[in-house]
Amino acid sequence: MDNDNNNNQNENANQNQNENENEKKNLEKKVTKNLIKDYSNLLNGNSFKDFSIFVENKSNPFEIKVHKSILFSRSPFFNKFLREKNDIDKIFLNQFNKKEMESILSYIYYGNISFENQENLIQLLEISIYFKLNLLKEIIQKKILNSINYSNFFQFLFQNRNLNSNEIEIKCFELINKNFSQIQNNENLFNLTKEEIIKFIQFKQEKKEIFQFDFFQFLNNWIEKRNERLKGKGIEKKRLFHSFFSLFDKDSISKQDFDKLKQFDFFPKSFSIHFERTIFQIQDKEIKEKEKKIKRRDKRIKSFESENQNKEKEIQDLQNQNEKQKKQNFGLKDENQRKEKEIQGLKSEIQNLKYQIEKTKPILDKCYDKLLKKSYQKIKKDSKIVQDIEYVKKLKEWINDIDFFSKMKKGYSAKRDGFNSQNWHKAVDGKGKTLVIIKTKQNFIFGGFTQVGFKSGDVGFINDSNAFIFSLRNDKGDRKPEKFTIKQGEEQYAIYSQKGKGPCFGGGYSGNPDIHLNSNLQSGYSNFGNSYNPPNGITYNSNEAKSYLAGSYSSWEVDELETYFI
Repeated sequence: MDNDNNNNQNENANQNQNENENEKKNLEKKVTKNLIKDYSNLLNGNSFKDFSIFVENKSNPFEIKVHKSILFSRSPFFNKFLREKNDIDKIFLNQFNKKEMESILSYIYYGNISFENQENLIQLLEISIYFKLNLLKEIIQKKILNSINYSNFFQFLFQNRNLNSNEIEIKCFELINKNFSQIQNNENLFNLTKEEIIKFIQFKQEKKEIFQFDFFQFLNNWIEKRNERLKGKGIEKKRLFHSFFSLFDKDSISKQDFDKLKQFDFFPKSFSIHFERTIFQIQDKEIKEKEKKIKRRDKRIKSFESENQNKEKEIQDLQNQNEKQKKQNFGLKDENQRKEKEIQGLKSEIQNLKYQIEKTKPILDKCYDKLLKKSYQKIKKDSKIVQDIEYVKKLKEWINDIDFFSKMKKGYSAKRDGFNSQNWHKAVDGKGKTLVIIKTKQNFIFGGFTQVGFKSGDVGFINDSNAFIFSLRNDKGDRKPEKFTIKQGEEQYAIYSQKGKGPCFGGGYSGNPDIHLNSNLQSGYSNFGNSYNPPNGITYNSNEAKSYLAGSYSSWEVDELETYFI
């Protein structure tokens, strides 16, 4: 009887709990509905509006009246703007039209957004990124991904060039890959840029797919059409064809198709590397042994020449002696002649060794170039930042360490591992030789290299006389890739390691790093020239120095951060 009573009490308690939860949910729905209605009325009405947004025509803009407090609390963009300029009661956003601005304001006020058509989706995604509305950005991007299909993926791919969304690009690449045989003659396919083709090749190779012959026919036709548009010459076609082929892994092409490729006029004859690194090391060792042998022979020659001079002096002295000494003089002259003959033989042998070295050098250079090419392919495959082969060559030249590029590992990617300094330190601390590459959303590429690497914990400054920073891409004034070494006397401030901060190079007594990333790894600042040598004519603490690496002192945002080590 007692058990039955307990069971009934439990059932009643559960029933009451469920009823309470349902009432709570219904109340929340009603409150939410009323809030949406109230905020909608607040936006559409004219009461208490104290801030103006001007859009469209600059000379005669359209004014939209809004509430400063709503913008401040609901929009990260306006929150930052109003904090910095709290006494301003208007803003000009002439890049947007009235309809776009009203649509985004309805979302800011009460979470409503209108999805009219595909073109509207792209525009709204651009606006959500501009106003830093991350939740809206995710919603729109998901809707775009669901909207992409066989009939419209080219349209979305071309519109994405301004957005640079990796998810949209991959979705379009999947449809191109799936339907390539049906669209290989589609004019839109020939409107792909060189960079998009490179990304598509890398996309297929990451999936470990085999490239069919029709794709190489497309590459050949794409280059032909491009040269027709640019009135290019044959050498341009050859250069482009070779640049594409440098991206392919040999295993990604079937033997049957590989034989067919030879029909193309510009097919690279040296498609694969014929000499492995071990062969290069053996031949390099042989050269060093011959150089040592030459040095030993040179030493012997100098010894013989010195001895010869002493003998000549001795002969000169003996000539002043009596006839009895002349026989001895003749004997010494004979010995001197013998020594002279031996010296000439040694000199001839040295010349022969030098000729052998000069003859071997082109072969070694060729092996070295092929070894470098293998390193290039590895870096370009791993990195989403370093895609230009000239950048890879420069990094190879600056670091000057064969083992680094053959054994290097991609220890950290912000997009892959998260924009967080703790994740970054966990991945790279204590790894030794470390390469840091930063790409900003403004398309500047720069970074730094340290031989000793970063340490775990709050270590502070770390001494490294071999550390340097660099600039790979800087569109201001068409600047070329540059390397900047540590200043003499600043070696003890080469890098700064603290668990609450991102990568930091330089700083000195002033504590102003040449490169510094904040803990969120999405922003930072640059006091270039403090601990590292700036280019000639640029002085530390000048505006040109502060904007040299990233285009500005601190108004740049990180798009990707990659870190490599052995």
